[in-house]
Amino acid sequence: MTLNEQMTQLAKQAKAASRQLAKLTTAEKNDCLLAMAKSLEESGAALKEANALDMEVGAKMGLSSAMLDRLKLDDKRIGGMAKGLREVAALPDPVGRILDERTRPNGLRLQKISTAIGVVVIIYESRPNVTADAASLCFKSSNATILRGGKEALNSNQSIARIMIEAGRKSLSAFPEHAIQVVGTAEREAIKELLSLTQYVDLCMPRGGEGLIRAVAECSKVPVIKHYKGVCHVYVDAAADLKMAEEIAMNAKVQRPAVCNAMETLLVDKVIAPTFLPVIAKKLAEKKVELRADETSRELLDSKTDGLKLRAATEQDYYTEHNDYILNVRVVDGVQQAIDHITHYGSAHSDSIVTRDEQTAKRFLAEVDSATVYWNASTRFTDGGEFGMGAEIGISTDKIGARGPMGLEELTSYKWVGIGNGQVRT
Repeated sequence: MTLNEQMTQLAKQAKAASRQLAKLTTAEKNDCLLAMAKSLEESGAALKEANALDMEVGAKMGLSSAMLDRLKLDDKRIGGMAKGLREVAALPDPVGRILDERTRPNGLRLQKISTAIGVVVIIYESRPNVTADAASLCFKSSNATILRGGKEALNSNQSIARIMIEAGRKSLSAFPEHAIQVVGTAEREAIKELLSLTQYVDLCMPRGGEGLIRAVAECSKVPVIKHYKGVCHVYVDAAADLKMAEEIAMNAKVQRPAVCNAMETLLVDKVIAPTFLPVIAKKLAEKKVELRADETSRELLDSKTDGLKLRAATEQDYYTEHNDYILNVRVVDGVQQAIDHITHYGSAHSDSIVTRDEQTAKRFLAEVDSATVYWNASTRFTDGGEFGMGAEIGISTDKIGARGPMGLEELTSYKWVGIGNGQVRT
């Protein structure tokens, strides 16, 4: 079977499954999700065994420690996947809601009703938990999903999907056999073939590095919802609570540096920079974070902190999503310069201001045109689970359609239903 034939078969099967999914009740879908969650927890040993094979592959590929951390499955992350499925099951069904209703002067009644999108392709790298998150959200919103993870996570992804599918079959005799499918080949050409099948595939969502996302967007013939990269900022204002700023900056950078909502650039107001920068630099040095700093920052930090890795920031650094223990630092003259920096270098993902000045905060929140903006909180909250969505299918920085973390509601479309009693247009 050729690659085109393989992908066409997957897509046809998904299209048929999407029609079957549309017939399932909310209770049936929820029962399946709860069974899947239980089975994932009970299959921890098998999942870790499959993941160990992927960790070996990742090490041979030369993945960084941060990227290997993204790839790893342990008991906590397996429990997190199960918890995410239960949270999705507990959420309202997004399909079949009446979004708008009106009656025209001629008596024609119109309803705008939410519907499933149909067949959703998810393309992603490294993080196996995306398999469970994406599959559960698509299933709850009555979408069939085709999952294509990176070759470094192939064993983990196939194991997770297999466990979920088997649990669904045991829970429900009418479980659509191909509601959840994993592309079994790591060949890049498979993506191009799959995303040319516009008669079967309705939407693609790529998750991963900028190179992957741009490649997908350029080759796809089906609509793509995406964010290219996460160049996230934290601006520490002159009126900031400096202790709070330390905690937010540390959380935003080092909790999980390889994720898209981690801080890549710290902006510090010049008024508090002489006080704040030496303190935060010491904490960052303890976590082995390399600082790429502007001239003013380097003058304030040079030789003042033991063990600090400090170098001059280049223009390119400010555009870069490092996904590592590397942080850009720049001193700015007030909130306007901070906003200007974010506007010029940012990726419209997640940006935060730390300040006690409400007017300054409101200005920042209004003028920074990112999918998510924060006042006195870490950028790490840009996540479907943290937003109460149960999980997320991805994060979008597009302005048309979904924006920010994408949960159940963002996986729906709608149709208009007209109810009449013989009306004809004159």
